[in-house]
Amino acid sequence: MPFKPDEMTPASLPYFEDSTTETDVWVPYYSHACTFGPDLFSSIMMNMVHNPNINSTWLFRADILFDDGNLDELTPANSSNDASDLVQPVVRQIPHIPLKRTLVRRLIPRSERRDKPLNQTCTFHTVNEPEILTTSLVIYVPHASVEDLPFYHPKVRGIAHLHQWNHNSRTGTISVHFLGGSPGDLVDPKLRRVAFHLLEVLHRHGEGSVLGYAKRVHHDLVIPRATFQNRYAQLKSKYSRRLIQAWAESTDPGKHVFEDLGIAAFLIELWIDMYSGKEFPGFVDIGCGNGLLVYLLTQEGYSGWGFDARARKSWANYTTPTSASPSGRSLEERLLFPSIISAPKDTDNLSHLHSTTLHDGVFKPGTFIVSNHADELTPWTPILGTISHCPYIMIPCCSHSLAGEKYRPPPPRDKSKPKSTYASLVDWVSQIAEDCGWQPETEMLRIPSTRNTGILGRSRSKASSDIDIHAILQKYGGVEGYYENVMKLVKTGPPSH
Repeated sequence: MPFKPDEMTPASLPYFEDSTTETDVWVPYYSHACTFGPDLFSSIMMNMVHNPNINSTWLFRADILFDDGNLDELTPANSSNDASDLVQPVVRQIPHIPLKRTLVRRLIPRSERRDKPLNQTCTFHTVNEPEILTTSLVIYVPHASVEDLPFYHPKVRGIAHLHQWNHNSRTGTISVHFLGGSPGDLVDPKLRRVAFHLLEVLHRHGEGSVLGYAKRVHHDLVIPRATFQNRYAQLKSKYSRRLIQAWAESTDPGKHVFEDLGIAAFLIELWIDMYSGKEFPGFVDIGCGNGLLVYLLTQEGYSGWGFDARARKSWANYTTPTSASPSGRSLEERLLFPSIISAPKDTDNLSHLHSTTLHDGVFKPGTFIVSNHADELTPWTPILGTISHCPYIMIPCCSHSLAGEKYRPPPPRDKSKPKSTYASLVDWVSQIAEDCGWQPETEMLRIPSTRNTGILGRSRSKASSDIDIHAILQKYGGVEGYYENVMKLVKTGPPSH
């Protein structure tokens, strides 16, 4: 069903009563026919209560502070605001549509430099007329005056979504309403655009559910969203402006800085969880590219280093002294030539000809391997982790074989997944990880990239000593030509990401 809403006039009568005060009025803005029933409406609205970022890109998330229907999801009231009295619900009195559930959420903005968090009461109201009509109403009431509302909230005293469903015809309507002291309070053209957007999003989610849309991407399986976002906001506030202003590469600084800030935030929270009460074993970033991720992690106190086949302009800004690397520098120009591959006869001349040293891919046991858009080294990551007894994360990007050639893997084993090149690559390297005895965990990282699948190796189903690495190399195409292909990286330089 295409989205073509009916626009209400400012003089339209309210669709429902509100007896909270005599002066308040709910002004309808848009309505639209729908084919989804009350159960789907309530489910979609509850999802939007938990995820306000669906409607606003200015918001990270919502923390649930009060929920009389589910006490297990509550966030401590003082987690980001000391004014605990603000947690008390602000409930509107709606005659004829009984209140069924009350929540208080705290809206968390992406940048608290622009605006502060806002508490908001969300109430669910429902009335059934047997075998005829079900009316469902969801109301949002901000815990602030209109004058004090943050940028990301429309300048209204309340927002309402109304769903009316006829059980006989199996059809319904949805509508959006704003609360003001009088219709004259709500004449700002911006409010009409906001109302249009809110109804459009509800319509899209509802009709998509009717058509059987199922969410394919599931975030926050390894690190909770709030934990990640809080760390990301901290890193962004600390580093982003300076890093963007000093960007030395020809690539887009906005994309790359925020992408690496997101990966750094994820890794820091992952390591806090993995190494709680233990000494951090250090990390190595193979195929580190511009070196920014290494810089961020070392600046945050994590010992480690990175290497790439070719140095970048940025390295002058990011290289720091470290005891973690062979040379004592955090960024090094090195070619990875795994010890398990037979070396060609002219390997001894490589360093002299190209001022580049080799690395045999053997790391101190326990070292955490970071493989972020490492291209040719991506399928090697679980193999190197197995050889050296090291956990890892790989974030695949461009598809290459174990021999370093461009390669299109077979379609994913799961036939319900898309047959895209990227989905095929993710499944292929996951298979290599499984054959190496890993139990890979997958996390869709919250970074500004379509190549955002993180595959984590930290648990094993088989001991490393039980794995026949040579058999795995043969199973996945062999390594013939690896030396010649990595030599090309030195001559032409790897692609920029």
